[in-house]
Amino acid sequence: MTEKHKKEDTKEAPVSLDEKGKALLSLIPQALQQFHPQVSAAVDEVVVTVSPENLVAAARVCKEDPRLAFNYFRCLSVVDYEKHLEIVYHIFSLDKRHKMVIKTTVPEDKPQLPTITTVWPAANWFEREGHDLYGVEFLGHPDLSPLLLYAGFEGFPGRRSYPFHDYNEW
Repeated sequence: MTEKHKKEDTKEAPVSLDEKGKALLSLIPQALQQFHPQVSAAVDEVVVTVSPENLVAAARVCKEDPRLAFNYFRCLSVVDYEKHLEIVYHIFSLDKRHKMVIKTTVPEDKPQLPTITTVWPAANWFEREGHDLYGVEFLGHPDLSPLLLYAGFEGFPGRRSYPFHDYNEW
């Protein structure tokens, strides 16, 4: 299958926000205005993109603003786009029953951004996993010791550039 065919065959899922999601989508630009976020929606979640410099402050507003009350950190994922890495934070409000994604990007050759453990301590192990598999350095993290790999492991097996023997993607 060629690259052209892969893109043509791939369709984006339609946005399907419930009433809480729609209300959140209209509230976020005002609540996070000082961070100049890009706000959109994907499938059933609001998506907010901020710069790495604004990440911690925006996260703190998401947690502490009573209109948002994102008090539950669901998970963190890292996506390798070869030239840059996208770090994706999935959060939820137990009180308001709405969910959201915060995204930020870092260059592949210098993947550094501040830790979010100061806002959501539950991010600890997720950041350690992102460090192990993708080489993201979470500045200020209390303990970036290996979580999944052994000490001294060379390379970052989550990255597309990591050599997997006898494996061809597509």
